[in-house]
Amino acid sequence: MKYIFFGTPKFAAIVLEKLINAGYIPEAVICNPDEPIGRKQILTPPPTKILARKYGINILQPEILANYKLQITNHKPDLAIVAAYGKILPKEILEIPKHGFINIHGSLLPKYRGASPIQSAILNGDKETGITIMKVDEEIDHGPIISNVKIQISDDDTYEILSQKLAVTGAELLTKVIPDYIYGKIEPVAQDHSKATYTKIIKKEDGKIDWSKSAEEIERMTRAFYPWPTAWAIWNNKILKIIRADITGGNNHEIGQIFLTNKKELAVKCGSGSLIIKKMQLEGGKILSAKEFLNGHKDFFNEDCLK
Repeated sequence: MKYIFFGTPKFAAIVLEKLINAGYIPEAVICNPDEPIGRKQILTPPPTKILARKYGINILQPEILANYKLQITNHKPDLAIVAAYGKILPKEILEIPKHGFINIHGSLLPKYRGASPIQSAILNGDKETGITIMKVDEEIDHGPIISNVKIQISDDDTYEILSQKLAVTGAELLTKVIPDYIYGKIEPVAQDHSKATYTKIIKKEDGKIDWSKSAEEIERMTRAFYPWPTAWAIWNNKILKIIRADITGGNNHEIGQIFLTNKKELAVKCGSGSLIIKKMQLEGGKILSAKEFLNGHKDFFNEDCLK
């Protein structure tokens, strides 16, 4: 079977390497163009490109996918596999492989269609999520389901951790599903579109903490938005990232006020309860424990509230 792999971030790279290790080596890997990363804006290849180079696989990085129709067609793929590619697939591309496109999606569809299913599950306090293998059509995460599997969400799961769990689980499911799908042993089942929910593209401003929210909601933000964009506030006119946190009960402080608990833990009063800060990172600095941060910033309590 000849196939082409479409995917860009670390999630996709985990899936791709599992497929390669199972003997499914793609004819080509199609991913987004290199992007400038970090404060120095260094042009950086996506994880799937790095992996494809390692295995000597052909790489395509189209700005506009439709312009690469001929190159894709020339590979004569039987199948295309998509994992967090990040671009809309036009009809003329979807029609190229004999067995169409199948997508590995980080939720139990039709719940959490769209760009941020993993973050959304954590933000909403869900106790379980899963992977769905589905046939791709022209609408976003709309096609019939080939297979799915549930996994539990731990109270310690960040986006980074849960994404890796889902990628590994999904890749294992995919390697089992591919032969049966190709030989027509699986009949995809239409989704119940009336139950569909949708997620949005995460932006940096989504990480800005509103201290009037409950401590529980804000703690979930710290996990859902790690490592990007992180949950953050403003202190001393700089962005202060909250990397790891816990929650504690209410008290008489004002919303947003910084204080020490009876156990000398650094905390911030929220709309309901308080957020205990375990790890933090001031703009331009390193990730520090709360104790390390306070040792280096004796003036932290001079500003009563985080903004």
